[in-house]
Amino acid sequence: MRRRRELVEVSIDNLSHEGRGVGRINGKTVFVFGALPGERVRARILRKRGRFDEAEVVEVLHPSSERIEPRCAYFGVCGGCSMQHVGEAYQLRHKQGVLIELLLHQAGITPQRIADPIRGPQWGYRRKARLGVKSVPKKGGVLVGFRERAKPYIADSAHCDILDPRVGERLLELRALIENLSISTKVPQIEVALGDDCGALVVRHLAALGENDLDHLRSFASESGLSIYLQSGGPNSIVGTGNEEEPLHYAVDGLSLAFTPTDFTQVNTDINEQMVMRALDYLELEHDDRVVDLFCGIGNFSLPMALRAGQVSGVEGDERLVKRARTNALSNGLSNVEFKVVDLARADTISALELHKATKVLLDPPRTGALILLQCGVFDAVSRLVYVSCNPVTFARDAAVLTQVHGFELSETGILDMFPQTAHVESISFFERK
Repeated sequence: MRRRRELVEVSIDNLSHEGRGVGRINGKTVFVFGALPGERVRARILRKRGRFDEAEVVEVLHPSSERIEPRCAYFGVCGGCSMQHVGEAYQLRHKQGVLIELLLHQAGITPQRIADPIRGPQWGYRRKARLGVKSVPKKGGVLVGFRERAKPYIADSAHCDILDPRVGERLLELRALIENLSISTKVPQIEVALGDDCGALVVRHLAALGENDLDHLRSFASESGLSIYLQSGGPNSIVGTGNEEEPLHYAVDGLSLAFTPTDFTQVNTDINEQMVMRALDYLELEHDDRVVDLFCGIGNFSLPMALRAGQVSGVEGDERLVKRARTNALSNGLSNVEFKVVDLARADTISALELHKATKVLLDPPRTGALILLQCGVFDAVSRLVYVSCNPVTFARDAAVLTQVHGFELSETGILDMFPQTAHVESISFFERK
């Protein structure tokens, strides 16, 4: 017989970096999902660990004045969001507080200025996502959506308010589509990629599709306006179903950037446009600048910079993205930008980049940050450096190297609200030579 989980009452003192309430029971820390500072809640213990416990709110006994009613009926079950129970202003203050606290306590840095948050639409903003798929007969058939919070199951949701409505309002249609396939139990994932004018779905499948299956997929593509691709293995196995509008594209700074469904692009194009423009403001590019865009992807920053600087060099470890960046430069008529394939996590390849010749630098690394690059690179001629981060922990670590080793000072930092309704912290920071 399954043991009933323990219920406790706890007062919440703080909010953790990932947005959970923090309290103490008999001196032991407990992290409570759905609780806010100043509240008294009844919570269910989910996991007991050595130094702390994890719990979730069952009842709010004394609510915070900041608490609001979540918009989504699936909040608390679906793992796609974690902060719908507070408003935008609270979310922004929390994210900014996490960024500043980590800089101070991990790197010993206090920025000279804190920029206003870059903010945008709170709903329907997400253009990139990986949706889980699972056949669950007990719940009526196939489920399509984000996974449940801290569980491997697919959330039973009919729609998603943070996804672009072109897909977020079609979850039931996607369920029916997969349900009608002969291999409905062999489809684990659908990858979503939406451009300005059209979008695509990449259907991951673990068994061969029949001709009737392909007809179903093509029919859905025609009705929805979404191109459908199939993926039977790794990235090189992706093929179309015959009606693809390729490539996808989005606009930034008056340029059109093409991408394929599995290329890395920012999930929030409204925030991306503002982010690029702020980076350009920070860099103050001039015609005699030699600019290096590290982790350049498909040219999201490189191409707008090439409109202003004399020479731009984009560096990226993924050869497919570099090819896309080169194509984007040509299609936008830019000849003063070059792109190189270089593994920026290897010391031996970094030394060949001749970073000492750069006058301005932009960094947009993955969540792991850019530690090896910053340890091995020479930035003596760089007067201005912009760091775009999707992980405040690795950013604080890297900021310490930039200030303590390379002699920069953190002139300004601020958050990018790339993922509203979540605790995810992204930022853009401007370093100047002391």
